[in-house]
Amino acid sequence: MSGRPGMSEPASAAAALAGPGRGILAADESLRTVSARLAAAGVAPTAANRRAYREMLVTTPGLAAGISGVILGEEAFRQRLRDGRSFPAALADLGLMTGIRADAGAGPLAGTRGETITEGLDGLLPRLRGYAGLGARFALWRAVLRIGPGIPSPLAIRANAHALGRFTSACQDAGLVALAEPAVLADGSCSLGRREAVTSMILLVVMNGLDDYDVDFGGIVLRLTMVLPGRAPLATPAEVAEATIGTLSGLPAALAGIGFSSGGQQPERATGNLAAMQHALCLWPLTFAFGRGLTGPALAAWRGEPLRVPAGQRVLARRVSMNVAAVEGRYTADLERDLLPA
Repeated sequence: MSGRPGMSEPASAAAALAGPGRGILAADESLRTVSARLAAAGVAPTAANRRAYREMLVTTPGLAAGISGVILGEEAFRQRLRDGRSFPAALADLGLMTGIRADAGAGPLAGTRGETITEGLDGLLPRLRGYAGLGARFALWRAVLRIGPGIPSPLAIRANAHALGRFTSACQDAGLVALAEPAVLADGSCSLGRREAVTSMILLVVMNGLDDYDVDFGGIVLRLTMVLPGRAPLATPAEVAEATIGTLSGLPAALAGIGFSSGGQQPERATGNLAAMQHALCLWPLTFAFGRGLTGPALAAWRGEPLRVPAGQRVLARRVSMNVAAVEGRYTADLERDLLPA
């Protein structure tokens, strides 16, 4: 696969984003999602509380030791901390790269049976340049493809691969690292084997779609979903690792790295599955790009109470440390018990 010359700055930033011993914190939930999560935790879903929640996360002491970058949504990107600094400025001061969720969510894809296409390509390049001017170092685009009876269709796969290609090319024109996410979800009837086979095929089409735009793969980090069975019994970490690694054979060697989402798993299970992947011989760093797997426990500990900010931050720091141990090959279930927060 080809790549354009002269993209050394995004490639250097991509290598740092996916570098050894650190991962990505995804705090880019839509307003509806983050408001629902706050409400479920007993916190009024106001703009002020959404800001306080994000500030609690990103100001966790020592966060940069295990986190390379934080993905923000549009609202958080333009909010300010209590001390007046913008979130991008504060993240830079804390040694963290700022990411921005650049897509506009999924909408219906004509000609399919209820499948979706991720929107947001109109005006994308000037929007990305604006984000870069305000401190963004990388951007995320999430394309959702579902496995079920008769789906994903070839049309849905090609359309979303094309959108990911346009996004990645625009990121590199704007000087940003592209965090490209072909999220492969499955219904309850999907076996581990079928999910592995379909995911492999989707990734091959997506890589071809990116190559059509002659992108520099060294400036791209992939965010992928772990390959999990859609029905009981749960797969073991070794089975998840084998199936997930099995989907990666068609990826270009030049990729900067791969960050896995927690994908709705319990935090400890997601960490255990991530740890099991480290035993494979891979061409790329395999790290974490967790959202709820990191933020969920922190939100439950914080509960919107100012006096409980340290409690929320301790829990977040602990979950980050568990995932760092996973990518460094040090993780065991005993470690979870040994490092319970005070």
